[in-house]
Amino acid sequence: MGKIKNAKSASVPRPYNQVSKHPVFPEVSHDETARYNFIANLDTYLSSVVMPGNSVAFERRVKPHFLAQTGHDFQTHEDLRGAMAQDASFQMWSALHRSTTEMRQQAGRSMVLRQLHDLADKTDQYTTRRPETLQLDPSVTMPTYLTIADNHAMPGGYYSEYIPHDVSSAANYDAGLFARHAGSEGTLSDGQGRALIAWLKRNYPDFNPTRVFDLGCGTGNNTLPLAIGYPAAQVTGVDVSAPMLRYGHARSVALNVPNVAFRQANAEQLPYDDQSVDWVQTTSFLHETSKSAIDHIIREIYRVLKPGGLMLHLEQPQFTPDVHLFEQFMREWKAQLTNMPFRSVMYGMGMKKWMVSGGFHPDDLLQFSVGAVDEGDDFTRPSQTEDYTPSLAWNVFGAWKRPHVTA
Repeated sequence: MGKIKNAKSASVPRPYNQVSKHPVFPEVSHDETARYNFIANLDTYLSSVVMPGNSVAFERRVKPHFLAQTGHDFQTHEDLRGAMAQDASFQMWSALHRSTTEMRQQAGRSMVLRQLHDLADKTDQYTTRRPETLQLDPSVTMPTYLTIADNHAMPGGYYSEYIPHDVSSAANYDAGLFARHAGSEGTLSDGQGRALIAWLKRNYPDFNPTRVFDLGCGTGNNTLPLAIGYPAAQVTGVDVSAPMLRYGHARSVALNVPNVAFRQANAEQLPYDDQSVDWVQTTSFLHETSKSAIDHIIREIYRVLKPGGLMLHLEQPQFTPDVHLFEQFMREWKAQLTNMPFRSVMYGMGMKKWMVSGGFHPDDLLQFSVGAVDEGDDFTRPSQTEDYTPSLAWNVFGAWKRPHVTA
C-alpha cells in the first residue's frame, strides 16, 4: 500500500486584516475579523498538529486490531472507514474538522446577510458601468451536482438567491477564502490563477491567446489573473450561478480589468461555436461536478478549442498505485466532511484516458505542478509569502489540441 507521508509542520496563518477588501468585498467588522482569525488558526492547528495523529492511531491501534480480528490487511476504503470510525481520536478530529468548516461558513453567512441589500446595490453600481460584459440567462437550470448538497457546507450553495440581484453566496465565498487557505493564496485569493500565468509565461513564452474561457469561474478570483496576464485576450468567465457571475463581474469592473466578461451557461453545453477559443481553463471546478458531467465537459472543451489550442485544469491530484490506502481514505473522508461528494470521482479518474476520450492525442497531454508566486501584475517572481505559510504547489493537467495536418 506504499508509505504514509509525513505531515508538514504547523505554519502561522496570515492575519485576516491583510485581506484585500476590493470595492465589492463585504464590510467586515472588528469582531468578524477576530472570528475569521480564530477559525483560520484553529483549522491550521487541526491540519498540522491534530490530523497527523490519525496516522498514529491507524498504525498503532486500528491496524493491529483489524489484523488480529480478520487475519488480513485492509483491502477497501469501506473496511478502513469502519475500523477508523471506532477510534476516539479520529472521531474527535472528524468532529472538529467539520465544525471549523461550518463555523467559517456561518461566520460569513451572518456577515453577508446583515448587508444583503447593500451588497446587491454595490455590485449593481459596478454592473451599470459595463453592462455589456455580463450576460445572465434565467433559463439555465442548476445541475444536480450543485443541488444535491451545499458544497463546502455553505448554506444554500453557490446559486441561491434571496433578493433580486443577490450576491450574498458569492460574497460569503470570497470573504471565506482568505481564512480557509490561511492567506496562502494572496490577499485577493487569486494565487492559483497567478501561478498558472507564471508557468505559461516561463514555459510557453510565444503562447498569445486572443480568446480564453474560464469554466466554473465562480467569483472570478482566478479568472482576473488570466486577463491581466494576457491583456490582448478577451477572457470569459462561465458559470451556472448568477450570484457568482454578478459578483465576479462587479469585482472585475471595480479592479479595472477591462478585457474580461462573464456569462451564465452550463459547461456541459457551451453556447459557443466550434473551434472558437485558444485556451479553456478550469480551476478547482471539475471536482465539484459528476462523472457524467465531466465526460460531457471534455467533449465540449475539445469542440470549442481551435486547432493548436490549450486546455488546462488545476485540480486535485489523482490516486496512483504508490498512494497508501490510508491516505486515499483520509482524502475521501475529508471530502465527505466538507460536503464535496464528487471529489472522490476526481481522485479515482484516469485523467490521461479521460482526455484521450475527449479527442486529445496521447502525445499532446500535459501534467505538471505550479508554485505560488508573489502578488502583483508581474506573475513571474518567486513567492514572498513563506513568512506566513509553507511554499504552495498545485496539480495541473491538460493538453494541446493537435493542429490540423495539411498535405
